[in-house]
Amino acid sequence: MSDIREDEGSGSIDPKSDPQYIQFKCLPPGGALNRWSHMITREHDFPGAQAMLYGSGVPNEQMMKHAPQIGVATVWWEGNPCNTHLLDFGKIVKKSIEKQKMLAWQYNAVGVSDAITMGGEGMRFSLQSRDLIADSIETVTCAQHHDANIAIPGCDKNMPGVVMAAARHNRPFIMIYGGTIRKGHSNLLEKEINISTCYEASGAYAYDRLHAKTDPGSQGRTPSDVMTDIERHACPGAGACGGMYTANTMATAIEAMGLTLPGSSSYPALSPEKARECERAGEVIRTTMEKDIRPRDLITKESFENALVITMILGGSTNGVLHFLAIANTAEVPLSLDDIQRVSDKTPFLADLAPSGKYYMEDLYKIGGTPSVLKMLIAAGLINGNIPTVTGRTLAENVADWPSLPPDQKLIRPLSDPIKESGHIRILRGNFAPEGAVAKITGKEGLSFTGKARVFNKENELNMALNRGEIPRGENLVLIVRYEGPRGGPGMPEQLKASAAIMGAGLNNIALVTDGRYSGASHGFIVGHVTPEAARGGPIALVRDGDTILIDAVQNRIDIVNVTVEELEERRKDWKPPVPRARRGVLAKYARLVGDASHGAVTDQWEDDVAAPK
Repeated sequence: MSDIREDEGSGSIDPKSDPQYIQFKCLPPGGALNRWSHMITREHDFPGAQAMLYGSGVPNEQMMKHAPQIGVATVWWEGNPCNTHLLDFGKIVKKSIEKQKMLAWQYNAVGVSDAITMGGEGMRFSLQSRDLIADSIETVTCAQHHDANIAIPGCDKNMPGVVMAAARHNRPFIMIYGGTIRKGHSNLLEKEINISTCYEASGAYAYDRLHAKTDPGSQGRTPSDVMTDIERHACPGAGACGGMYTANTMATAIEAMGLTLPGSSSYPALSPEKARECERAGEVIRTTMEKDIRPRDLITKESFENALVITMILGGSTNGVLHFLAIANTAEVPLSLDDIQRVSDKTPFLADLAPSGKYYMEDLYKIGGTPSVLKMLIAAGLINGNIPTVTGRTLAENVADWPSLPPDQKLIRPLSDPIKESGHIRILRGNFAPEGAVAKITGKEGLSFTGKARVFNKENELNMALNRGEIPRGENLVLIVRYEGPRGGPGMPEQLKASAAIMGAGLNNIALVTDGRYSGASHGFIVGHVTPEAARGGPIALVRDGDTILIDAVQNRIDIVNVTVEELEERRKDWKPPVPRARRGVLAKYARLVGDASHGAVTDQWEDDVAAPK
């Protein structure tokens, strides 16, 4: 007989769990840390489970009965720089957990490379991968009775996916961002480049505007040679795309919410600091378990305010809007498009970061990184430093010892001299988008735009027109790409290929509007997330070539201005819902389940639920 004392009692339903989910029993806080795994390792209630765990590597009965079990979820796969290195980080994290005398179980979630799929049918799988990641981590955490979760994401949809999973299972959690890529360099353009350069160069190439800086056109320096040079050098190694695109937008926002260690969002992927962050993970997850710090304790209206402020300050991606709404929806935090506009109205745009600026996350890291920015914003009263974090300390305490931004740095403008006095993200409404649309307007392209509509029923139609050089200069045009929303796409694909090609071609007479999405690397006069989407019969489905569209980022309006209500109703009589493109498979399932973009495009709500969290 063993002399190991068995824990008494079988626990009770976790008081911090959401009754909308399957309920699990656990031990009360303040005692043993194997609060959930205890249910399958105590006594001999689940002998098969214990046999399988011994077979998986549990070394002895002492560890079986008393060691907490931590899931280490890496969003790892090869073939994408954002994710290719994450398995190695997971191994470091696993060792750090084992040093704490706890059990660590590594597993992977799937992912999609936005840059690889951009402009093709594969991009339709990107947004749904966010929810698939959330589904997979929730599945493993709950089914395996894990006591905590450490998630290591890298690419755009990874970050909201792992946080949505945390809000679902609501067990102790920390996120470790995979880190940013280094900057690339083009020998023929003789300048720094990154992934976005590839897409803008494509437009320049199509419109005969791509040339080597020195001796253009000579042998080895033709436009085709320049394209090859860019393709070869834009991504010099592991790490997420280097500008203030979606990955870095979400990572900085999640750090401002207190869900990561300080510095996680700005450490480059291959930096020594990133490896040391992984080495600290075991110690930090133990702290969250001992203090019973849960994701929903940290995912609050106050922390979302921080996320929105840092996004506006740094010039983050419009995709952040979609993901913040999805995380809030999952965590039952009241957050709406109106909140996003409210924060944008009061928050200046300060960062000269790509895509609209000249610097990259690697440059921000060199001047102190995200913690130094947060320290400045806390001192200025723009960020709430009193929110709790995964470290057990407040956000202000986490960054107190961090260096201040150097006085001579040029990346973050002073509050007295912003790039724009209010945020670059604008929530537009009007007869074109009654339930909202999201615009990214830095001010460099102006604050209003009026033009004639040219309508494309799919993204590839616009891409082909651009490739053939069919979009003219001169007259203002509003290029409308529809039937690319969450349901209609299906999958709400990003349209960086078109937006970047227009910038590269120098077509300054163009605004882009879609019920799909734009990449974090997109810039120019762009409006996405139009709701209701065309596939649901929104007004965007009724627009015709030649209609006049007015976009006003001051009044936050988007309207069809030369068409009467009666005319739109007549057009509606002729409109028929499109036949779904995907009838089977994951995208068919997604199209049937997904909600609208103005509430985060989530997939796990019953039809009779209210669209927004109460």
